[in-house]
Amino acid sequence: MSEPASLSSFPEPEAPRAAPRSRTALLKRLADVVCLPTSRINAFERSMTADLLVEMLRDANVGERERVARRLATLVEIPGVLARLLMRDELPVARALLVEAERLSDADLIACLYQSTTDHRRLIAKRRGVSEVVADALIDMGEGAVIETLLRNELVRFSHQGVENIVAATRDAQYLIPLLLRRPELRPSHAYVMFWWADAEARKTILQRFAVSREILQEAVGDVFALASAEGWQDPLSRKALQFIERRQRNRAAIAKSPYGSLDEAVAAGEAGITREIAEEISYLSGLKPMTGAKIFTDPGGEPLAILCKATGLPRACVRQLWRGLRRQEIDVGGQVDQALERVLTVYDTIAVDRAQTVLRYWNWSLTSALTPALLKAIRDGDEAAVDEYSAPQRAAMLALSRDFGR
Repeated sequence: MSEPASLSSFPEPEAPRAAPRSRTALLKRLADVVCLPTSRINAFERSMTADLLVEMLRDANVGERERVARRLATLVEIPGVLARLLMRDELPVARALLVEAERLSDADLIACLYQSTTDHRRLIAKRRGVSEVVADALIDMGEGAVIETLLRNELVRFSHQGVENIVAATRDAQYLIPLLLRRPELRPSHAYVMFWWADAEARKTILQRFAVSREILQEAVGDVFALASAEGWQDPLSRKALQFIERRQRNRAAIAKSPYGSLDEAVAAGEAGITREIAEEISYLSGLKPMTGAKIFTDPGGEPLAILCKATGLPRACVRQLWRGLRRQEIDVGGQVDQALERVLTVYDTIAVDRAQTVLRYWNWSLTSALTPALLKAIRDGDEAAVDEYSAPQRAAMLALSRDFGR
C-alpha cells in the first residue's frame, strides 16, 4: 500500500484571477456605445454592438455582467437581445434591470417571468407601473409570494380577470385577502364571493365597504315595475333584474304554498332543530333559492344568518333561534354570550336593512341564477379556460361553489 500523500504534496488552489484589464475596458466601451444617443448611432450600429456585447457577456463573470446591466439600466430603449439575456441572469445582475430600468417592454418582462425564478418574478412585481398583461401573467404563475408583492405595489394595474384569479387564489392563501380588500379594482362581485372563506375581520370589512344601498337604482327604475307588472312579468331578464332592485325581500307568493303562516313561524319551528325541509322553507319564504339558503345555514362563521334576518325584517331574537336550531354554542364556559354569537349579533345591529338586502340578493343572484348546465360542467371539470364565456354571476358561482361540487 502506498504512503498517504502529505498535505504539502497537494498544490495550493489558485486564487481567482482578476479579469484582464483589456476585457474590463472593452466591456465598458461597448456598453458606452450601446448607450449613445440616436444622434450619434443608428439602429443597425446599436444592434451590431449589442450582439457583440452579448457574446462577451455569456462568458463574463457576475461582477462584469452586473456593471454592464447597471450601465444599460439608464437607457430609454435597451436592445432586446441584451435585455433578455441580463433579465434572466443571476439576481445581482437581473436586479439592476428589473428594478432600475424604467423602459422594459411587456413582451420582454413576460418572457423573463416565464423563464426565470420566483425571485425574478417578485422583482418584476415590484416595478413601477406593472401593466395589466404583465400582472395577469404573474398571477397565472400561482405563486402566493409574487401575488402578495403585486398587491402591495400601489402602481400595479390589475385587469378584471386578474382580480378574479386572485380572488380564487385567496381560498387557499387567505393572508392575501386583507391586501386585496385595499385594492380599488375589487368589485362587489369579487368581494361577496370571497366573503364565504374570509375570516371575521375581513368579512366585517366586506360588509362595511360593499354592502351598498340600491336606492339610486330604485329611483331610476321605479316606473318600470308598473310596466313589467302590466306585461305579466313575461320577460325573464327584466324580472330577474327587478327582483334584485325591489324593496320587498320576502316572497309573498311562497306563503300560500307553505305549511307555515309566515317566515317568523318557520324560523320558530327551526329553533328545535333545522332540518333540510325547514331550511328550504325558510329559503323560499325569504325569496331565496335553496342553494343560497344551504350556503347560509352551513356557513361556519354565522354572519350570513344575521344578514338573512336583517334583510327579511326578522327581529333580533330570530338570530338566536336560528343559532339554537343549528345547535351552535350560545353561552361560553364563563357564562357569557359566546364570542361567535356576539359577533353575529353585532353584524345584525350594525347593518341597515337595505344594505343587508343588497348582500343577500347578490348572493342569491350570484350563487343560483348562474347555475346553467354549462356552468355546472365547468365547476366539476375545473374548466377555467372557459371562464370568459360566463357572466359575472356565473363566474362568482364557479368560485364560491367549486368545492361543493368536488372540484
